Amino acid sequence: MRYMLLIYGDENAGANLPPEELQRVMDAWWGYEDWIRGTGWHREGDALQPTATATTVEFREGESVTVDGPFAETKEQLGGYYLLDCENLDQAIEAARKMPVGPGSKVEVRPIQEFERPES
Repeated sequence: MRYMLLIYGDENAGANLPPEELQRVMDAWWGYEDWIRGTGWHREGDALQPTATATTVEFREGESVTVDGPFAETKEQLGGYYLLDCENLDQAIEAARKMPVGPGSKVEVRPIQEFERPES
């Protein structure tokens, strides 16, 4: 079954890290990437640009409106994701628990909804 791991945290938390600390953080992420690929669960994953680069398309009364920025202001921002193909939820949770996220971060684990497309 496929699962999306959505990583939320303060996108400014590491903004002023000294280079050595930033390297330590990135090394932890590279190690996580190696581990998750080694399990065979990894399908894809990426970090996202800061929310200031986001554009949101809102739908109101049959019309679409484009606005700069994310849809909602929050204390935590969606910073990245992983798409996994695991045997079960326990494996997806294991992957989420091993992420080297910072204090206060959250990882939302959501199963992918599968739809069967009818033959045309």
